[in-house]
Amino acid sequence: MEKYLDSLNSEIREYFRILCPEFPSWLLEYIDTPAMSRIGGISLNCGTDYSGCFHSRYWYSNLDHSVGVALIIWNFTHDMRQTLSGLFHDIATPVFKHCIDFMNGDHENQESTEERTCGIIKNSREIMCLLERDGIELSEVCDYKLYPIADNPSPRLSADRFEYNFSSGLTFFRVWELNSIKRVYGDITLSRNEDGAVELAFAHKDICEEYIDTVSKLWPQWVSDKDRTVMQFIADMCASMCAAGYLTVDDLYSLSEAEVINRILNCSDGYLSSCFRRFQQEDTVYRSDTKVEDRYCVKVKSKTRYIDPLVCTENGAKRVSKSSSKAKAQIDGYLYRHIDGEYYTCFDFQFRPYNISSEAPANKAKDM
Repeated sequence: MEKYLDSLNSEIREYFRILCPEFPSWLLEYIDTPAMSRIGGISLNCGTDYSGCFHSRYWYSNLDHSVGVALIIWNFTHDMRQTLSGLFHDIATPVFKHCIDFMNGDHENQESTEERTCGIIKNSREIMCLLERDGIELSEVCDYKLYPIADNPSPRLSADRFEYNFSSGLTFFRVWELNSIKRVYGDITLSRNEDGAVELAFAHKDICEEYIDTVSKLWPQWVSDKDRTVMQFIADMCASMCAAGYLTVDDLYSLSEAEVINRILNCSDGYLSSCFRRFQQEDTVYRSDTKVEDRYCVKVKSKTRYIDPLVCTENGAKRVSKSSSKAKAQIDGYLYRHIDGEYYTCFDFQFRPYNISSEAPANKAKDM
């Protein structure tokens, strides 16, 4: 039952201890189910691990992220239902995460893949047996939006938003160190927001300002030319593999990323495999005011990700943008600069995606 914890490197084990000093042992049984184990083969970084444009410090899976979210919720609520809703919130995540939202045309909301969550939990015999044993209804854990501490509308602070801003800044872009995470996280309390709902909040303005100063370095990375172009390429490659019959949409929700990449690289369509190999080596993205016909060239918007947390004041909890001119300037500065999708971005090679109506080779699944 300790297998999952033993698989983590020392930094992530220490990070989890910061999020929740005493790991809830009951959670391990839920983590150790096939449905949850599947997302251990999916990276938190939305496919960018596989591009020469990015270099992650080490692997951090969607399972790790989900466990981190659950630990934050448990630390502040000690409520099994809320904690499990956080653990399960990405159980339906497909390979390459939000790249499949891009494939579905949902670039800006990035929620198109969430509809399978309830069905995956319901169809997991192992999870349903554990829920029945613990006296928990499926409806109480299949939608984490029921619990504001787990999830709430952007830009409010929630366990999900808190966790990926920590872990991405720890494992990928390295704007955090463990001691700074511990200092910031240790200032968190629960308060009531403007709608009367309970929300994670900072107890002190200076710590909240420190948090904003750090995470504001992350936000532009998630809408950068490289990020959007990489994600759209993977979306187009997955769509092409499906159009050519090498993958099905259901495969995207059942296979690991390693298995999908293996199919791409070893399919009998040399065009798809060679383009993906070129993508893996490419480390530069170019801008263009007009579409470049002989290059992989896209114009795509992306989701605006930022946080405007509550901070406690003498007059009650307020958004930091309303209580700190420094934090407001950093938030406004990001939003002012965040104008993406107004120009084309390109890789220095050609790739024309297949689609269902194109002349892509048919019935290729039998060749795999």
